[in-house]
Amino acid sequence: MAGERRCALIVAAHPDDADFGAGGTAALLARAGWEVRIVVATDGSKGSDDPAFTPETLVATRQAEQRAAAAKLGVASVGFLGFVDGELVSSRALLGAVTREIRAFQPFAVYTHDPEPVIISDGFVNHSDHRTTGLATVDAVYPTARDRLNFPEQIAAGLPTHKVRELYLWGSNQPSFAVDIGAVLETKLAALLAHTSQFGDGAQFLEFARERWRDADGRTLERFRRIVLFR
Repeated sequence: MAGERRCALIVAAHPDDADFGAGGTAALLARAGWEVRIVVATDGSKGSDDPAFTPETLVATRQAEQRAAAAKLGVASVGFLGFVDGELVSSRALLGAVTREIRAFQPFAVYTHDPEPVIISDGFVNHSDHRTTGLATVDAVYPTARDRLNFPEQIAAGLPTHKVRELYLWGSNQPSFAVDIGAVLETKLAALLAHTSQFGDGAQFLEFARERWRDADGRTLERFRRIVLFR
């Protein structure tokens, strides 16, 4: 860790995904003096059943909600890649966009969706945008951001290559690392409730959310699949 920037990048498919997957961890890192950045791959333009929204107004609303949520967590910055919600596919454009974020921010650690499971814990379908975002991020972490001959135009524009030291995947069927977020649970929930287009006044959601991250011993945990790439 000596000489490394204390910063973490969270790459999520939709507005609110980062807060679900790693919001508590982000708050803890920010409190410990780390710089945290959230990047959202899609525009969130299909995430509502409310007929009052058009795709355009929903995009603007969800971006504002994500910024408000990030502020509650102490996250330093938020970026939006702008790919269309529900239509995300593996592409050189997506890989390049995530690679650019890694090279520009130079994070010690990257957090994202686990791209492998289609079904999580026999209880959730892993959205295709989640899988695609996770896979592009894993591929950008290794080897693309590291290699100067990948996206050389980024190097020519002044962005250096970068080796991410640690990778954390949420939504995994094989979690290997847990973060106790009990001290920041209310902060995480406040961030989630900032997404009012998704959760309304939040009353029913809060009842569900308080139990979602609680284990059998009563601890409140965010779980990740952890990969240490370079020491």
